[in-house]
Amino acid sequence: MDCSCSRFFKIYGYDFLLGTIAAFYVITVPCTKVEESFNVQAMHDILYHWHHLDNYDHLDFPGVVPRTFIGAFLVSIFASPIILVMSMLHFPKIYGLIAVRLALGCIILYTLRFFRIQVRNKFGLQVEAFFVILTALQFHLLFYCTRPLPNILALGIVNLAYGFWLKGNFYAALNCLIFATVIFRCDMVLLLFPLGLELLLTKSISLWKALKCCLGIAVLSIGLTILVDSVMWKKLVWPEFEVLWFNSVLNRSSEWGTHSFHWYFTSALPRSLLAAYPLCILGLFLDRRVLPFIIPVFSFVLLYSKLPHKELRFIISSVPIFNLSAAVAASRIYINRKKAFWKLLSIILLGFLFISLGCTAISFMASFENYPSGYAIKYLHQIGDRTNITEEQWVHIDSFSAMNGISRFCENDFPWRYSKEESIPLKEFHKRNFTYLINEHSFVDGYKCLFIVDGFSRVSPQMSFPPILLIKEPKVYVHGNIKNKDLMNKKWPGCSSGFDR
Repeated sequence: MDCSCSRFFKIYGYDFLLGTIAAFYVITVPCTKVEESFNVQAMHDILYHWHHLDNYDHLDFPGVVPRTFIGAFLVSIFASPIILVMSMLHFPKIYGLIAVRLALGCIILYTLRFFRIQVRNKFGLQVEAFFVILTALQFHLLFYCTRPLPNILALGIVNLAYGFWLKGNFYAALNCLIFATVIFRCDMVLLLFPLGLELLLTKSISLWKALKCCLGIAVLSIGLTILVDSVMWKKLVWPEFEVLWFNSVLNRSSEWGTHSFHWYFTSALPRSLLAAYPLCILGLFLDRRVLPFIIPVFSFVLLYSKLPHKELRFIISSVPIFNLSAAVAASRIYINRKKAFWKLLSIILLGFLFISLGCTAISFMASFENYPSGYAIKYLHQIGDRTNITEEQWVHIDSFSAMNGISRFCENDFPWRYSKEESIPLKEFHKRNFTYLINEHSFVDGYKCLFIVDGFSRVSPQMSFPPILLIKEPKVYVHGNIKNKDLMNKKWPGCSSGFDR
């Protein structure tokens, strides 16, 4: 028994560590935001509506640009046995959301394992160990690896590409990036181009063979996405081509905000890499084998910096390679830790690791408070279910609430009914027969505020312990229809303060 356990941890110990951290993030913060909404709703509809396309959410709320269903199908297939059991046991659907996110996390961490094994084969066991330590102490990669963003679905394929790259299977690496570009994220072409150029310049691949190999996978990928997504969208569509046209040709992504050219290097990468940020720079000087892997990934971030609209998730695919360089530096420092100068570096390294842990804890606490409408609908269900209800309870969810924690996985069965009808003027709600409203407004005519939910606002430093204070403010208000006497007679927390979690 002890031998089997020891063998398991020897083979899968690192995966167990990273998987446990990712699962902790899923269970403690199960709700999702607007960036994840398409794939979350798609997974819900695939799992609960099957072939009844008319009931699918994307036909009523298509979003700005269409997205592919291929990732949602893949994750749903893995999660479907668990969802089936949950449905038979009448579990609330929020557990289904946890199940699909855990399934996605397993897929992404499996691809990261493939990359990590190639790191071990090329750079050694110690570099692999530091790669895992640095990844575990970072917040964003493990927090986002279970979130069904198109960037994360692409990350899984990019991890495979990185693994094949380290393994020396260059054509497979290029094929992976083409697949990710065509189906999940058209911006992966910014990684594909510098990597392909480097492989050509170093004569690692031949141009003619690369064209033949890559053209084939490109045609197959385009055919796959058009076939699947045209059926699901009920029109002829190649989703990522429309995304490319919208963001690059029409240049409309800037409508969602802009940042300066250097933002990825001065904000996004420092926050996502933490201790690995200075270490990855040091790794370039300590091991010349690292440079060929860094140049295309650095070029990817640099090219992406030209687009005015920037988000950390856009460049999350760069994190594994930067972590590799950082792990090389950390390993070299550890090996030479008994030497005078290196001893100082080892102390600094240890300090950086503790700082990373502290920053990750703060990021987690902020993220825990960053899904207020998810908590609002949870509390509404808890209090609303305390009495026997025979009539339908209609809940209206406004756009703000739908973007900050509520998905179809958060909905309950009868007597609960939900509406996301948009463009209802605030003064018109008293004419409608909604039982509850979940929205961002503190006062709605004809309704009484039952309770509010606070959400994360900002981080404030302070002189006492803890040195960092998370500032919260009212974000989501839950209102009840004053015409409903049974509702008014219930005991509600009220709106004098935020709902206590």
